[in-house]
Amino acid sequence: MSLASTIEIDRPRRIFVTVSIMMASIMQVLDTTIANVALPHIQGSLSATQDQIAWVLTSYIVASAIMTPLGGWMAGRVGRKRIFLFSIAGFTVASMLCGLAQSLPQMVLARVLQGVCGAAVVPMAQAVMLDINPPEQQARAMSIWAMGVTVGPIVGPALGGWLTDNYNWRWVFYINVPFGILAFLGTLSFMPETPLRRSPFDFFGFATLSLAVGALQITLDRGQLKDWFNSTEICIEALVAAAALYLFLVHMVTTHKTRFLDPALFKDQNCVAGCLFIFTVGLILYATLALLPPLLQGLMNYPVVTTGLVTAPRGFGSLLSMLIIGRIAHRIDIRWVISCGFAIAAFSAWQMTGFDLQMDESTVMWSGIAQGVGSGMVSVPLAGAAFATLRPTLRNEAASLFNLCRNLGSSVGISIVETLLVRNTQTAHATLAEHVTPFNSLVHAPMQGGAPATRLALLNAQVTQQAAMIAYDDNFKLMMWLSLAAIPLVLLLRKSGSRITEQVDVE
Repeated sequence: MSLASTIEIDRPRRIFVTVSIMMASIMQVLDTTIANVALPHIQGSLSATQDQIAWVLTSYIVASAIMTPLGGWMAGRVGRKRIFLFSIAGFTVASMLCGLAQSLPQMVLARVLQGVCGAAVVPMAQAVMLDINPPEQQARAMSIWAMGVTVGPIVGPALGGWLTDNYNWRWVFYINVPFGILAFLGTLSFMPETPLRRSPFDFFGFATLSLAVGALQITLDRGQLKDWFNSTEICIEALVAAAALYLFLVHMVTTHKTRFLDPALFKDQNCVAGCLFIFTVGLILYATLALLPPLLQGLMNYPVVTTGLVTAPRGFGSLLSMLIIGRIAHRIDIRWVISCGFAIAAFSAWQMTGFDLQMDESTVMWSGIAQGVGSGMVSVPLAGAAFATLRPTLRNEAASLFNLCRNLGSSVGISIVETLLVRNTQTAHATLAEHVTPFNSLVHAPMQGGAPATRLALLNAQVTQQAAMIAYDDNFKLMMWLSLAAIPLVLLLRKSGSRITEQVDVE
């Protein structure tokens, strides 16, 4: 049997399937960021506190993370097409319920339902794209898949801001309904079904992995709010995550019958390396995306829509590189492509370390384009290389694991930069305040006119603003070093598996 086996369908049908599943994928990944800019409006409408409204985001992320590994087993058990249809239908209904929510509990429950139903969409879409395309077109197929997964979160804040400003925050969720209906009908009409695998369900494996992922996500999401390990809650959640992960690993290694994840996944060098890489990509890309909106809106006073427009060129850079790499990936050793992608991402982060309060919009746009090009050069070949030497029967589980690592990487990255931003701002503020003396001529200008308390408040605000800018630049510097540190990891990818179209016989 060849590792590159595909489901034979004609070209027009393949196009309709691709459009349908990518519409569903973009709809799902958009919801990871589109609600962020509408959060203050939702908070006021539902009369929630700052701590309570955070659960609108956290509930979705945790539910999605817990259910992502389950998608692979369910697709083999009941059929990938049925799971996809159920996911689209459930996600669409949940989106409508989010828009109709009249209280915080209703909103959180609807967001949990969104996360549960939408978790399988992106990994199953990746598996479908690999199966319906012949080997020589799988690189291009992965570029299309990577476009939706990467560009969706980038345009999410801009779209969410525009809908909120021009209509209402509820339209951030209502917009999913028509696209969900179209994706459902397209999938129902054109998507082929896959053979079933009647494997028994590993309840203990699923329970321990879900507990580990869920506890880790809550730890990361609430860590900064609760001051990390100075909080009893965070300590308990971290211990639960570690204990559950330990039990899952022991169970997977020692059990010889029913296992939630096939150990063969971890024996495939490219699959393991691909998961490690996509974790790093998620960490760098989403951490940067989490930093830019508060920087532009909080320090530069950009309106929400302008912030979206300034960051949008990042998506164009990704699209450009993905289209090019998708056409040439099967001709070159993709390890060089991935290395160049991380190098360009590091160059972009280096540009961002020069951000200041007097910069113009073009500085943000050009650095964003560079990072978009770099992330595209990494994402497309990586998505194919991770599956290049894997048996087709393992694609469902591998796709779930691959996307789980991407989501975990983004959660870890966002938590790191948010924590460092707060702490580095405090450190920089203390350092700058040491130089605020009557003998410093730079201090005199903001101290002219007005009441003494007002002048002191204005001076402190300027020091805080400069301290925050220094903290942002420090975070971008960290992203630069992480990008450079990821380059040597390409040696973990097998050269024989670097070509996506390569066929490897396993029988």
